[in-house]
Amino acid sequence: MQTRSEQRTGLAYGIAAYTMWGLLPLYWRLLDDAAPSEILAHRMVWSLPVAVVLLAVLRRWSWIGPLLRQPRRLGLILVSTLVISANWFLYIWAVNSGHVLEASLGYFINPLVSIAFGVLVLRERLRPLQWAAVGIGALAVLVMTVAYGRMPWIALALAFSFATYGLVKKGIKLDGIEGFSAETALQLLPALGFLVFLGLRGDASFTTGPGQALLLSACGVATAVPLICFGASAVRLPLTMIGMLQYLAPTFQFLLGLTVFHETMPPERWAGFALVWLALAMLTWDALRTAGRARAALAEAAAQAAAAAPPPEAATEAAPAAAAAQPTAEQPGTPRPPGLTQ
Repeated sequence: MQTRSEQRTGLAYGIAAYTMWGLLPLYWRLLDDAAPSEILAHRMVWSLPVAVVLLAVLRRWSWIGPLLRQPRRLGLILVSTLVISANWFLYIWAVNSGHVLEASLGYFINPLVSIAFGVLVLRERLRPLQWAAVGIGALAVLVMTVAYGRMPWIALALAFSFATYGLVKKGIKLDGIEGFSAETALQLLPALGFLVFLGLRGDASFTTGPGQALLLSACGVATAVPLICFGASAVRLPLTMIGMLQYLAPTFQFLLGLTVFHETMPPERWAGFALVWLALAMLTWDALRTAGRARAALAEAAAQAAAAAPPPEAATEAAPAAAAAQPTAEQPGTPRPPGLTQ
């Protein structure tokens, strides 16, 4: 069990991770002069050196050899790399194209999509409140379709791609830093080739000035630091707390869309977001209630086990009697238990 000090540390790491993820739109807007594809390529290229430094500091190389001998896991890593690359590109494009609010909607509904995947793919069973939350989420998508005059495809694509990424990662079974390193290793060559192509065409913004070059180079740090904080949080906090913290990132994105980027929010969009927030509140309440019942059941089981155990005094008194009942050596004429041989 984690101590309170460790849980406070985990909470601080978790808040830091999701706050940084929530504020990433500010960083991508600083790179507005670059095309989303170029930003994505730099994010891929500069993430690998950060990953290598982390592995060197932690001395975590032993997973590489066994992984290279498992084609199925390598195939899953390739799938997860393609999915997260598409998610990254769409998010960067959405932010720099004035769709921060819709992007935040995607990460708000991501838990609902993950639950739907659990039912459809993993054959998990939902509790009634979870079914109600998924139904309200589907209604929210319909309301948003009316509000936008189109299907909110950016939000849906972000939600489904990230939920797919999480589903594939369950089959890979690599820790956060290892998985991040494997994925960025697969991203490196295509991304580097694309950047060389841009440079030869004269379309690269990397060479337009030292400020732009520094910002693009720092994409790896902007990608890795929140992940490190998240990993430090995940080992110190219960899953229910992690589940609640994940709503911080889209909340920050939503607030940035309203207050910094001044995106429009007509009443019908407020209605759609309100339905999503209602569904998430139901999920959170259900998770807290289920976790509370589990803790109560464990406490009750521990109390019953303690009550069933003999008191220490009785155990102490019974020990000499049991020892006396056992002969120290077999005397002549002592009957042997059946089946005992000399």
